[in-house]
Amino acid sequence: MQIGRLFEMVYLLLERENITAKELAQRFEVSERTVYRDVDALSAAGIPVYTAKGKGGGIRLLPDFILNKSVLSSQEQDHILYGLQSLSAARYPEAGAVLGKLRTFFCREDPSWIDVDFTSWGSGQEDKDRFGQLRTAILSRRRVTFDYVSAAGEETRRTVEPVKLRFKGNAWYLQGYCLKREDYRTFKLIRMKNLHLDEGSFPEERLKEAPALPDPWPIGPPLPMTLLFSPAARPRVFDEFSADCLTEQEDGSLKARVVFWESEWVWGYLLSFGGSMTVLEPDWARERVCQSLEAALKNYR
Repeated sequence: MQIGRLFEMVYLLLERENITAKELAQRFEVSERTVYRDVDALSAAGIPVYTAKGKGGGIRLLPDFILNKSVLSSQEQDHILYGLQSLSAARYPEAGAVLGKLRTFFCREDPSWIDVDFTSWGSGQEDKDRFGQLRTAILSRRRVTFDYVSAAGEETRRTVEPVKLRFKGNAWYLQGYCLKREDYRTFKLIRMKNLHLDEGSFPEERLKEAPALPDPWPIGPPLPMTLLFSPAARPRVFDEFSADCLTEQEDGSLKARVVFWESEWVWGYLLSFGGSMTVLEPDWARERVCQSLEAALKNYR
Protein backbone atom coordinates (compact mmCIF):
# COMPACT_ATOMS: atom_id res chain seq x y z
CA MET A 1 0.00 0.00 0.00
CA GLN A 2 1.45 3.37 -0.97
CA ILE A 3 0.83 6.47 1.16
CA GLY A 4 1.29 8.62 -1.94
CA ARG A 5 -1.53 6.79 -3.72
CA LEU A 6 -3.85 7.23 -0.74
CA PHE A 7 -3.04 10.94 -0.52
CA GLU A 8 -3.70 11.46 -4.23
CA MET A 9 -6.94 9.48 -3.96
CA VAL A 10 -8.19 11.86 -1.26
CA TYR A 11 -7.13 14.84 -3.35
CA LEU A 12 -9.02 13.51 -6.37
CA LEU A 13 -12.14 12.98 -4.27
CA LEU A 14 -11.90 16.52 -2.95
CA GLU A 15 -11.56 17.85 -6.47
CA ARG A 16 -14.18 15.70 -8.24
CA GLU A 17 -16.54 14.71 -5.40
CA ASN A 18 -17.33 11.37 -7.09
CA ILE A 19 -15.11 8.94 -8.97
CA THR A 20 -15.51 5.26 -9.90
CA ALA A 21 -13.25 2.46 -8.75
CA LYS A 22 -12.53 1.67 -12.42
CA GLU A 23 -11.23 5.20 -13.04
CA LEU A 24 -9.01 5.03 -9.97
CA ALA A 25 -7.70 1.61 -10.93
CA GLN A 26 -6.76 2.87 -14.40
CA ARG A 27 -5.13 6.00 -13.00
CA PHE A 28 -2.96 4.15 -10.48
CA GLU A 29 -2.49 1.02 -12.63
CA VAL A 30 -3.83 -1.29 -9.95
CA SER A 31 -6.82 -3.61 -9.71
CA GLU A 32 -10.27 -2.48 -8.58
CA ARG A 33 -9.87 -4.81 -5.62
CA THR A 34 -6.79 -2.80 -4.56
CA VAL A 35 -8.81 0.40 -4.88
CA TYR A 36 -11.47 -0.92 -2.53
CA ARG A 37 -8.77 -2.02 -0.06
CA ASP A 38 -7.44 1.53 -0.18
CA VAL A 39 -10.94 2.84 0.53
CA ASP A 40 -11.16 0.58 3.59
CA ALA A 41 -7.72 1.81 4.75
CA LEU A 42 -8.79 5.46 4.41
CA SER A 43 -12.01 4.79 6.30
CA ALA A 44 -10.09 3.02 9.09
CA ALA A 45 -7.82 6.07 9.32
CA GLY A 46 -10.80 8.33 9.99
CA ILE A 47 -11.33 9.68 6.47
CA PRO A 48 -15.12 9.69 5.83
CA VAL A 49 -14.97 7.99 2.43
CA TYR A 50 -17.82 5.78 1.25
CA THR A 51 -19.09 4.00 -1.85
CA ALA A 52 -22.44 4.52 -3.55
CA LYS A 53 -23.92 1.82 -5.75
CA GLY A 54 -26.14 2.09 -8.81
CA LYS A 55 -26.21 4.52 -11.70
CA GLY A 56 -24.09 7.55 -10.97
CA GLY A 57 -22.52 5.81 -8.01
CA GLY A 58 -18.86 5.68 -7.11
CA ILE A 59 -16.47 6.57 -4.33
CA ARG A 60 -17.12 9.80 -2.43
CA LEU A 61 -16.24 11.86 0.61
CA LEU A 62 -18.82 13.17 3.05
CA PRO A 63 -19.71 16.81 2.25
CA ASP A 64 -17.74 19.54 4.07
CA PHE A 65 -15.17 17.02 5.28
CA ILE A 66 -12.22 19.41 5.04
CA LEU A 67 -13.97 22.34 6.66
CA ASN A 68 -15.17 20.25 9.59
CA LYS A 69 -12.11 18.07 10.09
CA SER A 70 -9.25 20.44 9.37
CA VAL A 71 -6.69 20.53 12.19
CA LEU A 72 -5.41 23.93 11.05
CA SER A 73 -6.97 27.24 11.99
CA SER A 74 -7.76 29.84 9.34
CA GLN A 75 -4.71 31.83 10.42
CA GLU A 76 -2.48 28.74 10.15
CA GLN A 77 -3.91 28.02 6.71
CA ASP A 78 -3.08 31.62 5.73
CA HIS A 79 0.54 31.18 6.85
CA ILE A 80 0.92 28.05 4.70
CA LEU A 81 -0.77 29.54 1.65
CA TYR A 82 1.14 32.83 1.91
CA GLY A 83 4.43 30.97 2.22
CA LEU A 84 3.67 28.88 -0.86
CA GLN A 85 2.51 31.99 -2.71
CA SER A 86 5.89 33.57 -1.94
CA LEU A 87 7.72 30.53 -3.31
CA SER A 88 5.51 30.50 -6.39
CA ALA A 89 6.22 34.19 -6.98
CA ALA A 90 9.92 33.41 -6.68
CA ARG A 91 9.50 31.00 -9.60
CA TYR A 92 10.05 27.89 -7.47
CA PRO A 93 8.92 25.17 -9.90
CA GLU A 94 6.80 22.91 -7.66
CA ALA A 95 5.22 25.57 -5.46
CA GLY A 96 2.40 26.44 -7.86
CA ALA A 97 1.10 22.87 -8.02
CA VAL A 98 1.29 22.39 -4.24
CA LEU A 99 -0.42 25.75 -3.72
CA GLY A 100 -3.30 24.69 -5.96
CA LYS A 101 -3.76 21.41 -4.09
CA LEU A 102 -3.75 23.02 -0.67
CA ARG A 103 -6.22 25.67 -1.78
CA THR A 104 -8.51 22.80 -2.71
CA PHE A 105 -7.90 21.12 0.65
CA PHE A 106 -8.64 24.35 2.53
CA CYS A 107 -11.54 25.29 0.23
CA ARG A 108 -9.89 28.66 -0.37
CA GLU A 109 -9.60 30.88 -3.42
CA ASP A 110 -7.16 33.50 -2.15
CA PRO A 111 -5.97 36.03 -4.75
CA SER A 112 -2.34 36.17 -5.74
CA TRP A 113 -0.83 38.75 -3.38
CA ILE A 114 2.87 38.84 -4.25
CA ASP A 115 5.12 38.84 -7.30
CA VAL A 116 8.90 38.65 -7.13
CA ASP A 117 11.42 39.50 -9.82
CA PHE A 118 15.03 39.07 -8.71
CA THR A 119 16.50 41.03 -11.61
CA SER A 120 17.20 44.75 -11.69
CA TRP A 121 15.29 47.33 -13.71
CA GLY A 122 16.23 47.23 -17.38
CA SER A 123 17.47 43.63 -17.24
CA GLY A 124 17.26 41.52 -20.37
CA GLN A 125 15.89 38.01 -20.68
CA GLU A 126 19.36 36.52 -20.16
CA ASP A 127 19.51 38.09 -16.69
CA LYS A 128 16.05 36.75 -15.85
CA ASP A 129 16.93 33.24 -17.03
CA ARG A 130 20.27 33.19 -15.18
CA PHE A 131 18.68 33.24 -11.73
CA GLY A 132 16.32 30.39 -12.57
CA GLN A 133 19.14 28.30 -14.02
CA LEU A 134 21.28 28.75 -10.92
CA ARG A 135 18.39 27.90 -8.62
CA THR A 136 17.79 24.70 -10.59
CA ALA A 137 21.50 23.85 -10.48
CA ILE A 138 21.65 24.23 -6.69
CA LEU A 139 18.53 22.14 -6.04
CA SER A 140 19.60 19.36 -8.42
CA ARG A 141 23.33 19.55 -7.48
CA ARG A 142 24.43 20.17 -11.07
CA ARG A 143 27.68 21.88 -11.98
CA VAL A 144 27.51 25.13 -13.92
CA THR A 145 30.04 26.51 -16.38
CA PHE A 146 30.29 30.20 -17.27
CA ASP A 147 32.61 33.00 -18.33
CA TYR A 148 33.43 35.33 -15.44
CA VAL A 149 34.84 38.85 -15.47
CA SER A 150 36.68 39.76 -12.26
CA ALA A 151 36.77 43.22 -10.67
CA ALA A 152 40.14 43.70 -12.37
CA GLY A 153 38.62 42.98 -15.80
CA GLU A 154 40.17 39.52 -16.19
CA GLU A 155 37.90 37.03 -17.97
CA THR A 156 38.14 33.31 -17.17
CA ARG A 157 36.07 30.21 -17.84
CA ARG A 158 34.82 28.63 -14.59
CA THR A 159 33.12 25.37 -13.64
CA VAL A 160 31.44 25.60 -10.26
CA GLU A 161 29.51 23.31 -7.96
CA PRO A 162 26.89 25.81 -6.75
CA VAL A 163 25.95 25.89 -3.07
CA LYS A 164 23.98 29.04 -2.38
CA LEU A 165 22.57 32.24 -3.88
CA ARG A 166 22.99 35.29 -1.66
CA PHE A 167 21.76 38.87 -1.88
CA LYS A 168 23.96 41.61 -0.42
CA GLY A 169 24.24 45.32 -1.05
CA ASN A 170 21.74 45.46 -3.95
CA ALA A 171 23.43 42.60 -5.82
CA TRP A 172 23.11 38.82 -6.16
CA TYR A 173 26.06 36.49 -5.64
CA LEU A 174 26.63 32.78 -6.30
CA GLN A 175 28.75 30.84 -3.84
CA GLY A 176 30.14 27.44 -4.70
CA TYR A 177 33.18 25.23 -5.11
CA CYS A 178 35.28 26.40 -8.06
CA LEU A 179 37.06 23.52 -9.81
CA LYS A 180 39.60 25.90 -11.31
CA ARG A 181 40.65 27.34 -7.90
CA GLU A 182 39.94 24.11 -5.97
CA ASP A 183 38.20 26.06 -3.24
CA TYR A 184 34.96 27.88 -2.47
CA ARG A 185 34.53 31.17 -4.31
CA THR A 186 31.96 33.95 -4.58
CA PHE A 187 30.77 35.22 -7.98
CA LYS A 188 28.68 38.30 -8.69
CA LEU A 189 25.83 37.31 -11.01
CA ILE A 190 26.06 40.45 -13.14
CA ARG A 191 29.64 39.50 -14.10
CA MET A 192 28.66 36.04 -15.37
CA LYS A 193 28.19 35.29 -19.09
CA ASN A 194 27.35 32.25 -21.21
CA LEU A 195 25.99 30.22 -18.31
CA HIS A 196 25.52 26.50 -18.97
CA LEU A 197 24.19 23.69 -16.75
CA ASP A 198 26.37 20.59 -17.00
CA GLU A 199 25.07 17.03 -17.08
CA GLY A 200 25.30 14.81 -14.02
CA SER A 201 25.44 15.85 -10.38
CA PHE A 202 28.16 16.57 -7.85
CA PRO A 203 28.50 14.88 -4.40
CA GLU A 204 26.11 16.02 -1.69
CA GLU A 205 28.97 16.47 0.80
CA ARG A 206 30.06 19.48 -1.23
CA LEU A 207 26.99 21.33 0.04
CA LYS A 208 28.60 22.44 3.26
CA GLU A 209 27.92 25.86 4.70
CA ALA A 210 29.13 28.50 2.27
CA PRO A 211 31.69 30.98 3.60
CA ALA A 212 30.64 34.49 4.54
CA LEU A 213 30.45 37.01 1.74
CA PRO A 214 33.70 38.97 1.54
CA ASP A 215 33.52 42.74 1.63
CA PRO A 216 34.34 44.13 -1.82
CA TRP A 217 36.32 46.95 -0.22
CA PRO A 218 38.24 47.17 3.07
CA ILE A 219 35.93 48.59 5.71
CA GLY A 220 37.25 51.32 7.98
CA PRO A 221 35.88 53.03 11.10
CA PRO A 222 32.40 54.61 11.36
CA LEU A 223 32.05 57.82 9.39
CA PRO A 224 29.27 60.16 10.66
CA MET A 225 28.29 62.66 7.95
CA THR A 226 25.79 65.44 7.37
CA LEU A 227 24.57 65.71 3.78
CA LEU A 228 22.34 68.21 2.03
CA PHE A 229 20.26 67.07 -0.97
CA SER A 230 18.59 69.41 -3.42
CA PRO A 231 14.81 69.12 -4.05
CA ALA A 232 15.57 67.40 -7.38
CA ALA A 233 17.12 64.47 -5.51
CA ARG A 234 14.12 63.85 -3.24
CA PRO A 235 12.76 60.73 -5.03
CA ARG A 236 16.12 58.95 -4.85
CA VAL A 237 16.82 60.09 -1.29
CA PHE A 238 13.53 58.70 0.01
CA ASP A 239 14.32 55.42 -1.77
CA GLU A 240 17.79 55.03 -0.29
CA PHE A 241 17.73 56.69 3.15
CA SER A 242 15.66 56.04 6.24
CA ALA A 243 13.08 58.75 6.92
CA ASP A 244 14.35 58.90 10.52
CA CYS A 245 17.63 60.49 9.44
CA LEU A 246 16.06 63.12 7.16
CA THR A 247 15.04 66.69 7.99
CA GLU A 248 13.12 68.70 5.42
CA GLN A 249 14.30 72.29 4.84
CA GLU A 250 12.12 75.29 3.98
CA ASP A 251 13.19 75.25 0.33
CA GLY A 252 12.30 71.56 -0.08
CA SER A 253 15.86 70.30 0.23
CA LEU A 254 16.65 67.45 2.62
CA LYS A 255 19.34 67.31 5.28
CA ALA A 256 20.51 63.82 6.18
CA ARG A 257 22.55 62.78 9.22
CA VAL A 258 23.97 59.35 8.43
CA VAL A 259 26.76 57.01 9.46
CA PHE A 260 28.77 55.22 6.78
CA TRP A 261 31.73 52.92 7.28
CA GLU A 262 34.72 54.45 5.59
CA SER A 263 35.58 52.67 2.34
CA GLU A 264 36.15 53.45 -1.32
CA TRP A 265 32.51 52.63 -1.95
CA VAL A 266 31.37 55.61 0.14
CA TRP A 267 33.12 58.17 -2.03
CA GLY A 268 31.85 56.66 -5.25
CA TYR A 269 28.34 56.55 -3.84
CA LEU A 270 28.41 60.20 -2.79
CA LEU A 271 29.75 61.28 -6.17
CA SER A 272 26.89 59.43 -7.89
CA PHE A 273 24.55 62.21 -6.70
CA GLY A 274 26.48 64.78 -8.74
CA GLY A 275 25.47 68.38 -8.13
CA SER A 276 22.33 67.43 -6.19
CA MET A 277 24.28 66.60 -2.99
CA THR A 278 26.63 68.61 -0.77
CA VAL A 279 28.69 67.25 2.10
CA LEU A 280 28.25 69.63 5.05
CA GLU A 281 30.24 67.75 7.68
CA PRO A 282 32.94 66.76 8.45
CA ASP A 283 35.27 69.22 6.74
CA TRP A 284 37.85 66.61 5.76
CA ALA A 285 35.15 64.60 3.96
CA ARG A 286 34.14 67.74 2.03
CA GLU A 287 37.78 68.10 0.97
CA ARG A 288 37.96 64.46 -0.07
CA VAL A 289 34.90 64.83 -2.31
CA CYS A 290 36.36 68.02 -3.83
CA GLN A 291 39.60 66.21 -4.67
CA SER A 292 37.66 63.41 -6.36
CA LEU A 293 35.65 65.89 -8.41
CA GLU A 294 38.77 67.74 -9.50
CA ALA A 295 40.42 64.49 -10.53
CA ALA A 296 37.34 63.61 -12.60
CA LEU A 297 37.31 67.07 -14.26
CA LYS A 298 40.87 66.57 -15.50
CA ASN A 299 39.56 63.81 -17.77
CA TYR A 300 37.38 66.35 -19.60
CA ARG A 301 39.80 69.26 -19.94
